[in-house]
Amino acid sequence: MTASKTDLALYVHWPFCVSKCPYCDFNSHVVDHVDHGIWRDALLKELAFEAARNPGAALQSIFFGGGTPSLMDATTTKAVIDAAKMHWAPIDDLEITLEANPGTVDLERFSAFHDAGVNRLSLGVQSLDDEQLKFLGRRHSATEARTAIKEAGQTFNRLSFDLIYARPNQTTAQWERELSNALELLSSANGGHLSCYQLTIEEHTPFKRDHDRGVFILPDENGGSDLFDLTQDILVAAGLPAYEVSNHAKEGDACRHNLHVWQGGSYTGIGPGAHGRIRQGETIHATQRLKPPAQWLKRVTQEGHGSQSEAALTAEQRGQELVMLSMRLTQGLDLSRLEDLTGLPRYDIMSQENLALLEIEGLINITSDRVKATSRGRLVLNAVIQTALR
Repeated sequence: MTASKTDLALYVHWPFCVSKCPYCDFNSHVVDHVDHGIWRDALLKELAFEAARNPGAALQSIFFGGGTPSLMDATTTKAVIDAAKMHWAPIDDLEITLEANPGTVDLERFSAFHDAGVNRLSLGVQSLDDEQLKFLGRRHSATEARTAIKEAGQTFNRLSFDLIYARPNQTTAQWERELSNALELLSSANGGHLSCYQLTIEEHTPFKRDHDRGVFILPDENGGSDLFDLTQDILVAAGLPAYEVSNHAKEGDACRHNLHVWQGGSYTGIGPGAHGRIRQGETIHATQRLKPPAQWLKRVTQEGHGSQSEAALTAEQRGQELVMLSMRLTQGLDLSRLEDLTGLPRYDIMSQENLALLEIEGLINITSDRVKATSRGRLVLNAVIQTALR
């Protein structure tokens, strides 16, 4: 799948959660009450603003992220989907994803989201062990996670869920058992996608403070690498190879929305803190909404949008961003596409000399039209990308 210049994806940010997980640095907030009617009107108003700036686009996908979008009223979900389809011509088999947390949904709410138009569900399971769920600050139990997966499989044709590994004191044997349980659950629910994220310590989070004080210790580099390698081996054998560093899917079951973004496709974001990359003529503009929900809501009410900033990207910036995104993909970076989207020769963006050194070290493979990280390179991908860029 390669996006054209008229293709557009839509990201919708719902910023509210039941509680804030200690590892999370996303734009998510815990509040006592949400006026769903006011928020629905605001999202629709900002969507109309973006549609007026991007006429004639072909709508590739819609992704409801958060926060916890499964806390959204399903009537709001439907209203946004219907409006997006009205503003832009949707492609056939439009992918519409909604993120959900076990414990915030039941079979009735699953059905309501499905009836609203959602056809792909992504569940934030994170672990199938109650002790580990408590450590991660999750509100649901392992039993609730299993129930949610089963019920989601009864409602949605496409299902994914997330797991977090490289937790304190986690052994390869423990992770192997948990992955095996996850695959059994996924298969029983006819799901075809699994996301496995290595636990990282983000700035300004409770986990950062606890980790700095020695409250817990994460696996060292070798331990993390062993768990990463084990993940690849098990999921490849199960028919879910990685198509991105942390995302695994059966053939045809990759998240099309994320692929569109990682391959440099245009997308617009609405809701607090949402980012976008929209085409204005031949220039890509980076957009960002105000992050605090109250400030965003006030700005939208007054001006029709909650924009915080917008800037035209230079060809070099566009190229660097495409390298950073596409190198995460198993298929790597399409060099011809890089030149087409930026109008620059590939080696004006990447260092030919450094690429050659990275290949000698076994961290990347280079062909006439593609650069991609090897299995070794994916373990140190950020360093590989920084070395490759000029």
